[in-house]
Amino acid sequence: MVDDMKVNQVVDERKGHAGGEEEGAGRGYELPFLLLAGFRSLIDRLHSELAHQGHPDMRPAHGFAMQAIGARGATASEIGRRLGVSKQAAGKTVDRLVALGYAARADDPADARRKLVRLTPHGVDALRRSAVVFDELRAEWAATLGADRLGELESGLRAVVPPEAFRLDAAGWLGGS
Repeated sequence: MVDDMKVNQVVDERKGHAGGEEEGAGRGYELPFLLLAGFRSLIDRLHSELAHQGHPDMRPAHGFAMQAIGARGATASEIGRRLGVSKQAAGKTVDRLVALGYAARADDPADARRKLVRLTPHGVDALRRSAVVFDELRAEWAATLGADRLGELESGLRAVVPPEAFRLDAAGWLGGS
Protein backbone atom coordinates (compact mmCIF):
# COMPACT_ATOMS: atom_id res chain seq x y z
CA MET A 1 0.00 0.00 0.00
CA VAL A 2 1.42 3.38 -1.03
CA ASP A 3 0.40 5.12 2.23
CA ASP A 4 2.76 2.85 4.18
CA MET A 5 5.74 3.38 1.89
CA LYS A 6 8.33 6.01 2.69
CA VAL A 7 8.60 8.06 -0.49
CA ASN A 8 9.83 11.56 -1.26
CA GLN A 9 6.67 12.83 -2.83
CA VAL A 10 5.06 16.20 -2.38
CA VAL A 11 1.39 15.90 -1.56
CA ASP A 12 -1.13 18.45 -0.38
CA GLU A 13 -1.30 17.75 3.33
CA ARG A 14 -1.94 21.33 4.43
CA LYS A 15 -5.70 20.80 4.41
CA GLY A 16 -5.49 17.98 6.93
CA HIS A 17 -2.68 16.23 8.74
CA ALA A 18 -1.99 12.78 7.35
CA GLY A 19 0.21 9.88 8.31
CA GLY A 20 -0.53 9.79 12.05
CA GLU A 21 2.50 11.92 12.92
CA GLU A 22 2.43 14.52 15.67
CA GLU A 23 1.35 17.99 14.64
CA GLY A 24 4.46 20.03 13.90
CA ALA A 25 6.64 16.97 13.32
CA GLY A 26 8.29 17.16 9.94
CA ARG A 27 9.48 14.63 7.45
CA GLY A 28 12.94 14.83 5.99
CA TYR A 29 11.83 15.59 2.46
CA GLU A 30 9.55 18.41 3.60
CA LEU A 31 12.37 20.67 4.79
CA PRO A 32 13.87 21.41 1.36
CA PHE A 33 10.41 21.90 -0.12
CA LEU A 34 9.39 24.28 2.66
CA LEU A 35 12.62 26.24 2.26
CA LEU A 36 12.13 26.40 -1.50
CA ALA A 37 8.47 27.39 -1.12
CA GLY A 38 9.44 30.13 1.35
CA PHE A 39 12.09 31.39 -1.08
CA ARG A 40 9.63 31.23 -3.97
CA SER A 41 6.92 33.12 -2.06
CA LEU A 42 9.38 35.89 -1.15
CA ILE A 43 10.70 36.18 -4.71
CA ASP A 44 7.22 36.12 -6.26
CA ARG A 45 6.01 38.84 -3.90
CA LEU A 46 9.16 40.87 -4.54
CA HIS A 47 8.62 40.81 -8.28
CA SER A 48 4.95 41.64 -7.96
CA GLU A 49 5.87 44.71 -5.91
CA LEU A 50 8.71 45.67 -8.26
CA ALA A 51 6.23 45.59 -11.15
CA HIS A 52 4.05 48.11 -9.26
CA GLN A 53 7.11 50.28 -8.65
CA GLY A 54 8.15 50.66 -12.27
CA HIS A 55 10.04 47.43 -12.96
CA PRO A 56 7.40 45.20 -14.64
CA ASP A 57 9.95 43.30 -16.77
CA MET A 58 12.24 42.34 -13.91
CA ARG A 59 12.61 38.56 -13.47
CA PRO A 60 14.40 36.50 -10.79
CA ALA A 61 17.19 35.58 -13.22
CA HIS A 62 17.77 39.29 -13.81
CA GLY A 63 18.33 39.88 -10.11
CA PHE A 64 20.91 37.08 -9.94
CA ALA A 65 22.64 38.46 -13.04
CA MET A 66 22.64 42.01 -11.68
CA GLN A 67 24.22 40.73 -8.47
CA ALA A 68 26.85 38.95 -10.60
CA ILE A 69 27.56 42.21 -12.45
CA GLY A 70 28.18 43.95 -9.15
CA ALA A 71 28.98 47.57 -8.39
CA ARG A 72 32.23 47.59 -10.41
CA GLY A 73 30.90 45.80 -13.48
CA ALA A 74 32.02 42.51 -14.96
CA THR A 75 32.74 40.84 -18.27
CA ALA A 76 30.34 38.28 -19.76
CA SER A 77 32.86 35.54 -18.86
CA GLU A 78 32.97 36.70 -15.22
CA ILE A 79 29.18 36.89 -15.08
CA GLY A 80 28.88 33.39 -16.52
CA ARG A 81 31.39 32.03 -14.01
CA ARG A 82 29.60 33.70 -11.09
CA LEU A 83 26.23 32.37 -12.26
CA GLY A 84 27.53 28.91 -13.15
CA VAL A 85 26.49 29.23 -16.80
CA SER A 86 28.33 29.49 -20.09
CA LYS A 87 29.64 32.79 -21.42
CA GLN A 88 27.01 32.50 -24.17
CA ALA A 89 24.15 32.03 -21.69
CA ALA A 90 25.44 34.95 -19.64
CA GLY A 91 25.66 37.00 -22.84
CA LYS A 92 21.99 36.31 -23.62
CA THR A 93 20.98 37.43 -20.13
CA VAL A 94 23.14 40.54 -20.48
CA ASP A 95 21.54 41.26 -23.87
CA ARG A 96 18.14 41.16 -22.17
CA LEU A 97 19.30 43.40 -19.30
CA VAL A 98 20.71 45.90 -21.82
CA ALA A 99 17.46 45.84 -23.83
CA LEU A 100 15.47 46.50 -20.64
CA GLY A 101 17.78 49.33 -19.59
CA TYR A 102 19.16 47.62 -16.48
CA ALA A 103 22.72 47.29 -17.78
CA ALA A 104 25.02 48.75 -20.43
CA ARG A 105 28.18 47.55 -22.11
CA ALA A 106 31.28 49.74 -21.98
CA ASP A 107 34.98 49.52 -22.77
CA ASP A 108 37.12 48.46 -19.83
CA PRO A 109 39.35 51.47 -19.01
CA ALA A 110 42.11 49.07 -17.90
CA ASP A 111 41.99 46.93 -21.08
CA ALA A 112 40.47 48.19 -24.34
CA ARG A 113 40.04 44.58 -25.57
CA ARG A 114 37.55 43.81 -22.78
CA LYS A 115 33.93 44.86 -22.61
CA LEU A 116 32.49 45.47 -19.17
CA VAL A 117 28.85 45.19 -18.31
CA ARG A 118 27.77 47.84 -15.82
CA LEU A 119 24.49 48.50 -14.08
CA THR A 120 22.62 51.58 -15.25
CA PRO A 121 20.82 53.94 -12.87
CA HIS A 122 17.63 51.98 -13.73
CA GLY A 123 19.37 48.74 -12.67
CA VAL A 124 20.65 50.28 -9.43
CA ASP A 125 17.12 51.57 -8.74
CA ALA A 126 15.72 48.05 -9.14
CA LEU A 127 18.27 46.65 -6.68
CA ARG A 128 17.64 49.44 -4.17
CA ARG A 129 13.90 48.90 -4.37
CA SER A 130 14.46 45.15 -3.99
CA ALA A 131 16.35 45.73 -0.75
CA VAL A 132 13.48 47.82 0.64
CA VAL A 133 10.85 45.25 -0.40
CA PHE A 134 12.88 42.41 1.13
CA ASP A 135 13.00 44.36 4.42
CA GLU A 136 9.21 44.79 4.26
CA LEU A 137 8.67 41.09 3.53
CA ARG A 138 10.94 40.12 6.40
CA ALA A 139 8.91 42.40 8.68
CA GLU A 140 5.73 40.58 7.56
CA TRP A 141 7.32 37.24 8.40
CA ALA A 142 8.36 38.63 11.79
CA ALA A 143 4.80 39.77 12.43
CA THR A 144 3.45 36.32 11.52
CA LEU A 145 6.07 34.16 13.22
CA GLY A 146 7.17 36.56 15.93
CA ALA A 147 10.46 38.44 15.78
CA ASP A 148 12.18 36.01 18.17
CA ARG A 149 11.13 32.92 16.21
CA LEU A 150 12.21 34.48 12.92
CA GLY A 151 15.54 35.45 14.46
CA GLU A 152 15.99 31.88 15.73
CA LEU A 153 15.14 30.52 12.27
CA GLU A 154 17.70 32.82 10.65
CA SER A 155 20.34 31.95 13.28
CA GLY A 156 19.65 28.26 12.84
CA LEU A 157 19.97 28.50 9.07
CA ARG A 158 23.24 30.43 9.43
CA ALA A 159 24.52 27.61 11.64
CA VAL A 160 23.72 24.83 9.15
CA VAL A 161 24.32 26.60 5.83
CA PRO A 162 28.02 26.60 4.97
CA PRO A 163 29.52 29.90 3.78
CA GLU A 164 30.32 28.44 0.35
CA ALA A 165 26.59 27.86 -0.23
CA PHE A 166 26.09 31.61 -0.70
CA ARG A 167 26.52 31.57 -4.46
CA LEU A 168 24.67 33.10 -7.37
CA ASP A 169 24.63 29.97 -9.51
CA ALA A 170 21.11 28.89 -8.53
CA ALA A 171 19.91 28.73 -12.13
CA GLY A 172 22.74 26.39 -13.08
CA TRP A 173 22.28 24.32 -9.94
CA LEU A 174 18.55 23.92 -10.60
CA GLY A 175 19.30 22.75 -14.13
CA GLY A 176 18.57 25.97 -16.00
CA SER A 177 20.98 27.62 -18.36
